[in-house]
Parts: sequence; C-alpha cells; structure tokens
Amino acid sequence: MRWPWEPPEPPAGDPGPEPEPELAPWLAERLFERRIVFLRGHLTHRGASTAAASLLSLDPADPATGEAEPVQLHLATPDGELDAALSLMDTIDGLRVPVHAVATAEVGGAAVGVYAVAHRRLAYPHARFRLGEPRVSDLAGTADDVAAAAGRHLRDLEDLVVRVAEATGRPRPRVEDDFRTGLLLDAAQAREYGLVHEVRHPRR
Repeated sequence: MRWPWEPPEPPAGDPGPEPEPELAPWLAERLFERRIVFLRGHLTHRGASTAAASLLSLDPADPATGEAEPVQLHLATPDGELDAALSLMDTIDGLRVPVHAVATAEVGGAAVGVYAVAHRRLAYPHARFRLGEPRVSDLAGTADDVAAAAGRHLRDLEDLVVRVAEATGRPRPRVEDDFRTGLLLDAAQAREYGLVHEVRHPRR
C-alpha cells in the first residue's frame, strides 16, 4: 500500500529531482490521521504533487451536509517553483473542505501564494514571510523558446500577485512592488498586512 504522501518512484534511469525533507513514515501516518499535511523545504513539483495528493485524500465530506473537519497545511517553505505553487493553489481551490494554513517557519516566494489561498491562515510567533519574485529557472532552447517561457512566467507571476492581493485586501500595485523589493514580514507585521488571520501564542 502506498500512502498519499509517498512520492511516486522515478522512471528507471532517472534519478528524479532532489528529495524533499521527509518525515518518518510512522509520524507522517499519525499526522495524516489527524488531518495534518506538512510542506517543507524548497517547493518543487514533486513536493507540490505529494501535498496535493494528501489534501485530495482528506477532501471527502459528509454527503448529507457537505461538511468535514478542516485540513491543516503546515508550511515551512522559504522558496519554490512558481508553476508548482500554482498547481497546488488550484488543488486547494477545488477542495470541498476548508484548508487551514499554519506558517511554522519561513514562507517565501511562490509558497506565499499557497499560504494565501487557504481559508484560514495562522502563524507561529517566530514565523517569517518573504514576498519575493520566484526565479526563472531552466530556460533553454531558441530565442523564441526563451521568450515564450519568459512570457508564461510573467503571466504566472501576475496570477500569484493577484491572489495575494485578494487575500490581503492590499492594492495590486502595492503587492507587486512588495514582491519586487522582497518585503520581509514577521508574524505580527504579516497580520497587519492582512496575510495572517491569527498569530498562535503559547498557552499560559
């Protein structure tokens, strides 16, 4: 049996992408039973696909009421690939159950979009948020190929900015400038910015 968080085996002769940081199987299983999904490290297509599979596995709701317990998505993702983030954002948009995102460490670059589309957004006091433009990688081919890829990247970046602007209530030009300059926010500042709904403080 293959659990939803386990990545598929790469084709023979293909070493595959760099592995994502992995939890011990027994711990991942316990968290999955509690409807918790972890997303850690640089966000790649492999990591996004694994997280999407886990979220989809936890999606079925009560057919009578359409309700289910929220899924918690814990993020410690300082950067990532833009198209991988957008595909995971599409998955979250399509879920019937609410997703509660919890920032446990730094969330930056394209991963900010994944955090922003969650229904409820929480953060630990020492979490950090970096609004930075995702880098363009693996551009190759003819001049026309490179130009087309750059155009797609700009359109994807625009989609990312729009979703963060919608989530925060900030004007789109302001969010675009903040991504361009690499704005860094702590948890309290991110709450003022509109990105975080609640900062989780230790229980007294």
